[in-house]
Amino acid sequence: MVRRLLSVLLLLAAPAAAEAPARPAPAPLPLLETAVPGLGPNGQAELARTLLRNLPRAFAIGPGGAYASRSGTAAPEQVRQAALEACQRFTPGGAPCVLWLADLDLVGPGRAWTAPRPPEGLGFGDERRITLPDPRFIWWGPLASRGVVLWAHGRNADGTDSRGTQPQSWLRHFNNAGYDIWRFDRDPARDFVGAAAAWMRADLVELRRRGYRRVLVAGQSRGGWNALMALDTPGLAEVHIAIAPAAIGDLGEEGQQQQMARLRGVLAAARAANARVAVANFRDDPFNGLPDARAEALRGLQGRVGPLLLIDRPEGIAGHGAGASRAFAERYGGCLFRFATLDPPPPSC
Repeated sequence: MVRRLLSVLLLLAAPAAAEAPARPAPAPLPLLETAVPGLGPNGQAELARTLLRNLPRAFAIGPGGAYASRSGTAAPEQVRQAALEACQRFTPGGAPCVLWLADLDLVGPGRAWTAPRPPEGLGFGDERRITLPDPRFIWWGPLASRGVVLWAHGRNADGTDSRGTQPQSWLRHFNNAGYDIWRFDRDPARDFVGAAAAWMRADLVELRRRGYRRVLVAGQSRGGWNALMALDTPGLAEVHIAIAPAAIGDLGEEGQQQQMARLRGVLAAARAANARVAVANFRDDPFNGLPDARAEALRGLQGRVGPLLLIDRPEGIAGHGAGASRAFAERYGGCLFRFATLDPPPPSC
């Protein structure tokens, strides 16, 4: 019944989307400019890399082309102070450095600019889950953006609450290019596979109803698994991205066999013939105990969905949480963005 209702809603939304006039690309923002006065090519390149890192982050500049960037999990004030102190070591005569970038905002002398944040009250859902824009990303809005990415976090086996965690930093490629980033937050006590999949389907429909021209869905672990489950309903999203998809906490041989059987069932149910699908699997992932079988099953999607991108056990990036690493973001973030947005998309990274 729920799936039938989703199909009806998608059919009702299709004519409006097809008749909508073409929208111009989002205007460039001062935040994304890397041509800082007095900053040489190396500094500009480092600033560009900093703009693709998660918050907190800071970039400091000084006389003589001095610069330094810092990011990480420390308090924002500590990250900013660390950037200033690092920059200070490269200035001639100890001349003072100043902050240029603090999180999403420009704070340089004469160039202060505050990035737009999402308005309050946009989230929707109930006591079991809430879908809302993440304020740690630039806010473009449905009418000005190129589209939206719905990001789904994983589900910790120990029941730790993942709501509110910052989406993975490779999504900065999408956000800086004009895509809004929304979180799909679920109560861990109620976050069961089938229920979460139903919520995700409904929320993707709602995001399209709110005016987004392109809808993408991505997730880590259980969130990635749900993104693959959403392939059973055509038209929910143009792109589905699953990072280390997993659904079973039992890491023994029997549990791995059960998960593999369920994954084959999820893939067999895929009906989104035009959707682009990207999946990343990693070495030494305890939730991927049958990596060859998984890769083979995923390749079986070819010809049944749109373009398929499989990032399978890349060298030098390992573990279930590898998708959250800087190495993954730097090596594959741009590739995922190009796969999701270019026509035709690249066949590999």
